[in-house]
Amino acid sequence: MRELSILKPLIALEHAAALDPVILKIHGVVDALLKPRALEDALHGVPAGHAVHPAIVLVPAGTWISAAVLDALPGTARASRILVGVGVVAAAPAILTGWADWARTRREQQRVGIVHAVANESAWVLYAASWFLRGRDHEALGRTLAYVGFGLVGFGGYLGGHLGYRQTAGANHANAVLTRFPEGWRTIGLLADLPEHEPVRREVAGEALFVLRQGGRVDVLADISTHLGEPLTDGVFEDPGHAAATITTAYGSVFDIGTGEVVHGPATAPAIRFESRINGEQVEVRLHRP
Repeated sequence: MRELSILKPLIALEHAAALDPVILKIHGVVDALLKPRALEDALHGVPAGHAVHPAIVLVPAGTWISAAVLDALPGTARASRILVGVGVVAAAPAILTGWADWARTRREQQRVGIVHAVANESAWVLYAASWFLRGRDHEALGRTLAYVGFGLVGFGGYLGGHLGYRQTAGANHANAVLTRFPEGWRTIGLLADLPEHEPVRREVAGEALFVLRQGGRVDVLADISTHLGEPLTDGVFEDPGHAAATITTAYGSVFDIGTGEVVHGPATAPAIRFESRINGEQVEVRLHRP
């Protein structure tokens, strides 16, 4: 089956560098608002273990879809206005979580994301106006604005699907390691060849590993961030010599090297961790399977 023709302008949108000056200005504003760090982690969905924006957006979308159905039926003006109002209120956390996720994505994703946000927030303005007008006996105009907003929500949702599935924003980029890495213990080299307190990259069966030796302890993670797939070995190593040493990736995710757990988002899934042991002079690893 052939792809829809709308995909061609969407692919072109990913490379629309003309949007970059606007993106940079908005990015600065969003960065200033994403404080303290605990707030940003909550908006990304770190406590939930996955992004919360796709789930939260179901509330305004669901109420507005229901309102669109009721608007086509007689005698439903009051119920429809209530649904529109609930959607307007529920859209606030959806907007906040969306901007938080957008600020920690690649530029190609941000270009699509900015249009996604404009479509959805224009719909929010129209629905707010619709709710206001319905309360002042301008029912016909209120319904018209709601249907225009409904169309924008549909377009924004399509862009959101492109972001989430075609561009894999919010997906776990390391999960495939769990199926690709071979079973059993695998040698990664001599213990003496691993520098102290300095992360290094090793490879086993075609899979890149992040390896950190601290004395007789060797911590090993898959060398790929669960957020956007950036290598952990390109990140910033903090607290060397401590059990709670962390690595901060290029997009700001912070992982505990000893456990792989997320210390701070935007990553929501833990890094893939390996067990390690010293066998003679060799360091061996195997995939940790809970």
